[in-house]
Amino acid sequence: MDLHYSPEEQAFRAEVRSWLAEHLPADIRDKVTGYQHLSKDDYQRWHRILAAKGWSVPHWPEAWGGTGWNITQRYIFQEEFGLAGAPALPAFGPHMCASVLLHFGTEAQKARFLPGIRSGEDFWVQGYSEPGSGSDLASLKTRAEKQGDHYVVNGQKIWTTLGHYGDWIFCLVRTDPAAKKQEGISFLLIDMKTPGITVRPLILMDGGHEVNEVFFDDVKVPAENLIFEENKGWTVAKYLLGHERMGSGNVGGSKRELAALKRLAAEQQVDGRSLMDDPRFRDRLSRVEIELEALELTSMRFLDQMRRSGQPPGADVSMLKIRGSELQQAITELMMQAVGPQAQPFMAVEGGEVDALASRLTPRYANYRKTSIYAGSNEIQRNIIAKATLGL
Repeated sequence: MDLHYSPEEQAFRAEVRSWLAEHLPADIRDKVTGYQHLSKDDYQRWHRILAAKGWSVPHWPEAWGGTGWNITQRYIFQEEFGLAGAPALPAFGPHMCASVLLHFGTEAQKARFLPGIRSGEDFWVQGYSEPGSGSDLASLKTRAEKQGDHYVVNGQKIWTTLGHYGDWIFCLVRTDPAAKKQEGISFLLIDMKTPGITVRPLILMDGGHEVNEVFFDDVKVPAENLIFEENKGWTVAKYLLGHERMGSGNVGGSKRELAALKRLAAEQQVDGRSLMDDPRFRDRLSRVEIELEALELTSMRFLDQMRRSGQPPGADVSMLKIRGSELQQAITELMMQAVGPQAQPFMAVEGGEVDALASRLTPRYANYRKTSIYAGSNEIQRNIIAKATLGL
């Protein structure tokens, strides 16, 4: 097993790092590192910069604008993004919808939708969860009835991340209510400008507008926007849910946050001493740092496995999502401890790096409670490992 990067891979890392340092807009980087929400313009501006370089969809086939990079190069690219404070492009278009189109879409559908996803012109969002249909997604009730050359969609989606930015939404809809749950579902692509669509904000406990409710009232969708076959959408959904799990540990971003945590702790004084001199705090910090190093080594072990086999990792790659999300939450908890009473929501104080971030640390802490739930809750991930890897 080789857990080291080759000289060529190290050179590639240096190239990516240098390019990011030169081309990542400072205002976007500062929003990421300062825990502020990005606007639709921020995302699309950064997407256009990447597209001009040819780096917006590195995992796509070269024929459709991909880079031809191997899995290790893509992992390094993603890690350098996190280290630099570069925002990852929202996954719904470039990763999720595109993976479905490339695997299940017709040539006409690929030609119609992929260029706009690659360029960033079209902002995509996901319509999966519904009230009462989250973990049990197959119980969804949004109905799509075929009428001639189009479907008429009625129903509601919830927790639609960045839905207020969406130009297009890919949706799971029920096309055969008499069939078994998984067998009566279809996968539709819907233009968000279509009459009958209403987006209503859901304000989270951190005060941010990130997720939404989306209502469909007699929304007409061309039948040509059906992906794969009618009533076979669950096959598409399973493919999508299992796609691209290698980066879920977010090692690069956590490394950057750990460095910021150390700076904050060094500034804080407790009884005339730096918080970094407090043995209890230092012990917690050391444990997180060791766990993060272990997560990085585990990621590299999966990379080595894929390099040698040429195959995607098995179900045990879910451990990256589990530990990665837990470490992200642990770092936010230590951030709160580091700044103490200054970490109050919407409170601004003066002087030092602590003060610049203090008013946003509590909202960020609250927001990061979601990391162990989204993209398949950690409980579900543990069940996957138990069944598929351990045979329990």
